Parts: sequence; structure tokens; C-alpha cells
Amino acid sequence: MRPHALCRAVPAVATLFAAALAGCQSAPPAPSASTGALPTMERVALGASACWFKSGDAAFKRYRLAPELNSFSGKPRILIVPRGSPESRPLLVVQAEGNPARLSAFGPMMNEGESARIAVDVKRWAAGGKGC
Repeated sequence: MRPHALCRAVPAVATLFAAALAGCQSAPPAPSASTGALPTMERVALGASACWFKSGDAAFKRYRLAPELNSFSGKPRILIVPRGSPESRPLLVVQAEGNPARLSAFGPMMNEGESARIAVDVKRWAAGGKGC
């Protein structure tokens, strides 16, 4: 190969390499939560904190609130765990996803006496209500 031909080939190879490298770039990360789910779960978390825990409600004295609002799955949630064992499996999970937000609540507490009250409270807070 003549020196002039090599000089012309180098930029072409560099362009091909750059194009190939650009094809390997990963897509930008998805948002941590949809625009509907996060504000909904923030309202639910504030309501649960104020009405179930800070108020001294006897039905929730044995438990602790563990909010997980920064979710990479797009499903911000709150967990209710045993007070003395926060690393234990949650007894209640309330989560939202989508826009508009679709709520779900599940766990052992939804099979106990407070399940109807939990459902009513969560729906009220999700809709913007602030009362207990």
C-alpha cells in the first residue's frame, strides 16, 4: 500500500470504529417512577406516617413504616414491618405503578381485621385526602 492510500484509510477506519462504538452504548436509564405513581405513593406514605404511626394508633403499635419511594422498577411503595425486626419480610406492601397510578396492597395484614380500614385509608390518601 502506498503511504498516501494509508493516510486516506485511517480516517475511514476511525469513522467505522466510532460508529460501531456508538452502537454499543446503552439506552438511558428509565425514570425511577412514573409521574402518576410517585406523587400518589408520597401522599399515601405521608398519610400512613401521620395517621397510623405518629398518632399512636394501637392497631399499628407493633409495626414500623418503611417507605421505598425511590424505585427503579417504577413501583414506589411503602412497607409495614415488625417494629423490632425491620429486616423481616413485610407484613403489608402498598405500591403504585403507571399513570394514572394503579394501587395494590398485599401481605398478611390484608387478611386480618384491619384490612378494610387499610384499603379505605390508602384510597383516601391516594385521592388527596389528608384525614385519618
